[in-house]
Amino acid sequence: MPAVNTVSGPIDTADLGFTLMHEHIIVESPGVKENFPIIDREAEIDKAAAKLKDVMERGVNTLVDLTPGDWRDIPLVKEVVRRSGMQVIVATGIYWEVPHHFRSITGRNIDYIAELFVKDIQDGIMDTGVKAGIIKCATDEPGVTQDVERILRASAKAHRATSVPISTHTHAASEVGLKQQDVFESEGVDLSRVVIGHSGDTEDTNYLRKLCDRGSYIGMDRFGIDIFLENEKRIATIAKMCGMGYAEKMVLSHDAACYFGWVDPPLRERIVPNWHFNYIPDNVLPALREAGVTEDQIRTMTVENPRRIFEKQGAY
Repeated sequence: MPAVNTVSGPIDTADLGFTLMHEHIIVESPGVKENFPIIDREAEIDKAAAKLKDVMERGVNTLVDLTPGDWRDIPLVKEVVRRSGMQVIVATGIYWEVPHHFRSITGRNIDYIAELFVKDIQDGIMDTGVKAGIIKCATDEPGVTQDVERILRASAKAHRATSVPISTHTHAASEVGLKQQDVFESEGVDLSRVVIGHSGDTEDTNYLRKLCDRGSYIGMDRFGIDIFLENEKRIATIAKMCGMGYAEKMVLSHDAACYFGWVDPPLRERIVPNWHFNYIPDNVLPALREAGVTEDQIRTMTVENPRRIFEKQGAY
């Protein structure tokens, strides 16, 4: 079997097991925790390690941390992994709120951005010794702006140079996943090596089928965020897609984080109490079974599809 880079080093794709394909260890606006005394780093590392151990006890083997390059904290993630034992794959890439350094106005070209992504994948992220195993890019409600398109194209170029898969953030209501596919396709990307993220925020199976029929996987990956779409509707949509034969094109996750700095913890607990790593094994899988999704289909979405995504390798 091919290998995939994790925080702890390369592992065989056959050893990925039950994989949550779109999560985060720490989410905080770039530069905030580095310049203001807002977190107790040691305490947050301990809390994060405990949360990962908790979900490992529920049968989850691997977590894909899709925090992009302009947001991530690899030294912190390394220590969380060391204390927890979880297999964690980290990303390179840039979020849709493109930092000024990467905008077109700077005169820096797309190849410059792609080369930075490739360096993260092939040489490692700064001096951490950790190599990225996936590329993250994002398009939200504003759509494929000029600067977002530059990041999409840089992601495509880095993917083709390294064979590392692409996973995206989207605004499903705007159907921007199709526009992402257009850009990737124009760069020669095999769309079966792309996960169109946050697709589970919609019940529109016509849109979801279009994404899948072009070859991509879709991320049903915001379980617990009922303010975007209620859990019952997410379950029903997956069951419907499985009934139409699309289990082999879906992956499951929460888009949750051990530490989430965008919302004060008491408010987060009040508005999204189910937004945590345990929700899929504890609540979603039983609900899917009740909705008629088979054990084979659940294994396909949680084990086989992640393995296929990472084992399809070879630059082109």
